[in-house]
Amino acid sequence: MRRLIPLTLAFLVAAGAGTAAVAGTAGAATARDAATARDAGPAGLPTHVFAPYFEGWDTSNGSLAQQSRASGAKYINLAFLQTDQPGSCTAYWNGSTATPISATAAGSFGADIAAIQRAGGNVIPSFGGFTADTTNTELADSCTDVHAIAQVFESLVTTYHVPRIDLDIEADSVNNTAGIMRRNQAIAQTEQWAARHGKHVSFSYTLPTVPAGLPPAELAVLQDAVTEHAKIAVVNIMTFDYFFGTTEDMLADAESAATTAHAQLAALYPSLSSREAWGRIGITQMPGIDDFGPAETFPVTDAPAFLRFAAVHGLGEISMWALQRDNGNCPGTKGAGSCSGLDQPAWYFSHVFEPFSYLGERW
Repeated sequence: MRRLIPLTLAFLVAAGAGTAAVAGTAGAATARDAATARDAGPAGLPTHVFAPYFEGWDTSNGSLAQQSRASGAKYINLAFLQTDQPGSCTAYWNGSTATPISATAAGSFGADIAAIQRAGGNVIPSFGGFTADTTNTELADSCTDVHAIAQVFESLVTTYHVPRIDLDIEADSVNNTAGIMRRNQAIAQTEQWAARHGKHVSFSYTLPTVPAGLPPAELAVLQDAVTEHAKIAVVNIMTFDYFFGTTEDMLADAESAATTAHAQLAALYPSLSSREAWGRIGITQMPGIDDFGPAETFPVTDAPAFLRFAAVHGLGEISMWALQRDNGNCPGTKGAGSCSGLDQPAWYFSHVFEPFSYLGERW
């Protein structure tokens, strides 16, 4: 029987000390690395994982592996894969034909992913994102051949030996019913392929949300996944960029969205226990000032409470957009790609959230 490790949970709750948690993170690294190695399942990820997004097009402050090492974030969602033009069935990093899915091509992240794996971490390649989802270059929107889509998914497993594939579906893509069906059919095909060949891969959906939970279109993506027998390991909700025009409590909004999403998943997967349904939920926060502006700000003071909520409820994943923003280089600036807009220490949010990957479950 599985049980949560009380000592680890107590450590996370104690992280309410904020900056004290940052100082203590590095000192306990060796013990936590060993715990993570034990607790990581056959898919190569901890049961509960902190995996921030890395903007694959921005290496101005260091490569993927360098920033993973500097921040302490051992697990990374790597954004984004998309086609170079509508109608194509070939995916490239950032939609550039210069960076194909390759272990050796320059700029295609093979060396970085291998370095992170050697250090005991792993990478989750992510398809889609707002640009792809609004230009018909998201893979399943672009490609009408389900088998070809599945082959792209499979190539990530065989090329990079990654444990999970993320699908960031938003904007136009959440209303493309043909693309939604193709994508879920390709997920199911890939899962069948993995089972036949002794491979291990899982899938996550990253979807927009509101504080009241997943809107109907986003929920329909998951309903179709059930219809197509596509197994979704994590439903990662994006709790930022609401653009309501009002001042938001971003922590309360995230907790509200996750609580409603829990009820939605419980209805969608009635065989799950309440704890198992929480374990299917991920939350991606945007630290600092999001794209709307100061009225939607996730401050440093909310980070420990956010971690406590995730730990107590046993979420499957917490993330943030994006790793490159985790510094205080542009106080007062909204929606910046390379800084949070806050007065904060470098890697503050990474250091507070990183212990979540050690909230292990053991037999």
